[in-house]
Amino acid sequence: MSETPTPRGRRLFGWLNDPDEPWWERPGPTTAQQRRDVIGALVYLAVALGVVALSKSYGMRLEDEAGWRAYLAVALMVFPLSVRRRWPLPVLVLASGLFVALAYLSPEVAISVPFQVAYFAALYSAVAWAPDRRLLWILTAGVVVAMALWITIALTITNAAGQMSGLFEHGAGPLPPLVAYALYTALLNAAYFGGAVLIGRTAWRTALDRVRVRAQAEQIAEQAAELARRAVLEERVRIARELHDVIAHHVSVIGVQAAASRRMLPVDPERSAQALRTIESTSREAVEEMRSLLHILRNDETPSDSRAPEPGLGDIDALARTHREAGLIVTVERVEAEPGDLNRAAAPLSLSAYRCVQESLTNVRSHSTARRASVTLRTGGEPAPSWLEVEVLDDGRPRGATSGTGYGLRGIRERAALHHGEVDAGPREPGPGWRVRVRFPYREAAGNGPSGAGTVTASEGESA
Repeated sequence: MSETPTPRGRRLFGWLNDPDEPWWERPGPTTAQQRRDVIGALVYLAVALGVVALSKSYGMRLEDEAGWRAYLAVALMVFPLSVRRRWPLPVLVLASGLFVALAYLSPEVAISVPFQVAYFAALYSAVAWAPDRRLLWILTAGVVVAMALWITIALTITNAAGQMSGLFEHGAGPLPPLVAYALYTALLNAAYFGGAVLIGRTAWRTALDRVRVRAQAEQIAEQAAELARRAVLEERVRIARELHDVIAHHVSVIGVQAAASRRMLPVDPERSAQALRTIESTSREAVEEMRSLLHILRNDETPSDSRAPEPGLGDIDALARTHREAGLIVTVERVEAEPGDLNRAAAPLSLSAYRCVQESLTNVRSHSTARRASVTLRTGGEPAPSWLEVEVLDDGRPRGATSGTGYGLRGIRERAALHHGEVDAGPREPGPGWRVRVRFPYREAAGNGPSGAGTVTASEGESA
């Protein structure tokens, strides 16, 4: 079991890595990046060797050092950079060892810019690309300590400083040349190592930020696709519900009128003709509403004025008249807590209430022996009105020869749930007859989607 880090340790580890994702590993370099590393190392080697040649040409050399050592030292220092992103930590360890060893092999090249830049690139690459961040910071701390000890030893115990003292003339500053050089070297290396660490950490954090942005973009795209899919499904359910409510109603009327016309034709041609006229008008209405729904399906954008107004509570009387013409005696009663409550109902809520009444009356005619039905529209509650209720009652019994698909009652449930309403459907007590009662919260905002807040109770014996 690992020890829990102290708050200061957590802050340091979070700064070195990332507080939110401390164990994130940067993906390794691609094949193209590895190829660019090799090409870049070869190009830099050529430039570095050229710089060494130029420096020797204007006299930047130690008299007792062989000329080939500087070229060899630069080449050996640049060589590991060809795999700096593929194996960043091994390259850091190898470059650190080469830095110390080659500085003894060629003190002349140890202070040259190409040699220093090569080691800077190795340290930067380790911080920017190392997958194991804990091992990275252990190695980095070890390298910094080792370099500090090496510089101290080089300036005090060994004769490296003495070998290099000939390169400087006595200046006019307040400090002796070697002391000034030691302080200058300490500051320069602090900026050197610190800069490599900071730049490498910035590159690593930038890579992490790119991954986060990409993940967020993918998440947003997935959420947008899911929202679009849900919108399509909800629209399909809405259109299916409209198709069922509209077509089932009209086809039921047509069927009843056709049967009445067939029976009355031999004995009462006038009533038979009236039934045929009802069939004609009803079929036209069904076709028009079908075309309207199909127009929605076929067009991405539908102008708001391209469709006929949706029916609502104000059309209940016309709906009842249609059923009366088909032979079902329908009465409509309105009980309002305050005058005009029903007229002030929001359009989506008014449409849902209308469809519930329409489907209930269609079920009466299709699946019941009833000759009479009553529709009651109510508002009530405190503060008034707080709910809107529609209730359809009939006095018949279920027809044994009919069996519905269940989509009608399901549509009523869905419309109630859309507004967080309640449905009570089942046999009347005392019977005979069937009752469908739907209560909607009057001030519930329409369009919130189906919600589990709506409750439904139904009895066996009738399907729609």
